[in-house]
Amino acid sequence: MALFFLTPIVVVIWYSFGSKPDLYRTHSNDVLSLDRYGEVLSGAFLQTFVNTLQIAAIGTLFCVVIAVPFCYWLAVKVAPRWRYAVLALVLVPYWTNFLIRTIGWQVLLAPEGPITQVLRQLGLVDPAFSMLYTRGAVQLGVIYNYLPLMILPIFVAMERLSPALREASKDLGAGRWATFRQVTLPLARPGIVSGMLLVFIPLMGDYITAQVLGGAKGNMVGQMIAGQFQQGQNWALGSAMSVVLILSTMLSIALVAAAGVAAGAILRRRNRVATVAPEPQAAPMRKEVPA
Repeated sequence: MALFFLTPIVVVIWYSFGSKPDLYRTHSNDVLSLDRYGEVLSGAFLQTFVNTLQIAAIGTLFCVVIAVPFCYWLAVKVAPRWRYAVLALVLVPYWTNFLIRTIGWQVLLAPEGPITQVLRQLGLVDPAFSMLYTRGAVQLGVIYNYLPLMILPIFVAMERLSPALREASKDLGAGRWATFRQVTLPLARPGIVSGMLLVFIPLMGDYITAQVLGGAKGNMVGQMIAGQFQQGQNWALGSAMSVVLILSTMLSIALVAAAGVAAGAILRRRNRVATVAPEPQAAPMRKEVPA
């Protein structure tokens, strides 16, 4: 961790305080300043960051919406002997190269590709329609690329749940939806949270999907950072963008976690108030008077 994670981050932070001295050098830390952060916060980076945050949030949300019912079906409804075979079918595409899978979507979404042709034959789009190089194409690409990272932890969490808990819930009068909402989903919450982190964090830094499927309309922060390091040869500015991206990602996770903790506390308090009812007062006893 210290060698392959912490050390590169320290180097990037150190470069972010430098500058690009001339055309031939990538960076210089002879004079330390915060000017690069001023350039980041005053330029087009902010708008691109908002666009990236929206794509990452929507992509994470759609991955949760798709993965939760699929994992429930796989962990509960599918026979054990077929369960891991179905899971392997989900993971096999993920074993191929990330760039190749993204280029595959470029072929599918091209103006003469099969998806566009079917939409035209059904009369749903006009002849000039093209989904490629749009923000929608980027959104579709990131959902496809990161969905297995959401499925794996949720499936593991749901598979470990004891069937006796669901049976006990049904014996106590709860229906299927109530059992899923009040028993299965809360117990699978650690897997859902893990999946959201596994998807949201790398998605914020993704630039291959945006570069292949989005063009100028689907620009993301990762593209800008890669451009500064590769084409612009301005490592100081690229490092400042990277630091801002890391801090913004951590802040977004912290805010969502705080909101989740607060919402959970409110729900638990409401449940306690609803389930704890005041005990009925006993009627006063009459004293028997002898005849």
